[in-house]
Amino acid sequence: MPRKPIAQLSFSRIYPLLVQKAERKGRTREEVDTVTCWLTGYDRDGLERQIARDVTYETFFAEAPCLNPNRTLITGKICGIDVATIEDPIEQNARYLDILVDELARGKALEKILRT
Repeated sequence: MPRKPIAQLSFSRIYPLLVQKAERKGRTREEVDTVTCWLTGYDRDGLERQIARDVTYETFFAEAPCLNPNRTLITGKICGIDVATIEDPIEQNARYLDILVDELARGKALEKILRT
């Protein structure tokens, strides 16, 4: 069975997996929400609405109020691919979110994760 492109994945199905990854390492859903809101510009209510609407990653990022310009400061590799070299903006933003949650799970301070 061929893999779905990231853009077509349901954000509401992926989001709980991101929360579980963080919670397994002692972090909280609130912290996942904080990094997600930082990346996308959603407030918590807006984030909850998108989850309830069962939007795709494509819609989630297309409707984001204001993608954080500092997201380009996020570096690292996902599955051996440097996130800075990903050409598809939806996939790149999804991978940025993955990296932010990975940093949470590794115990990095929230202030450093948010590149402040």
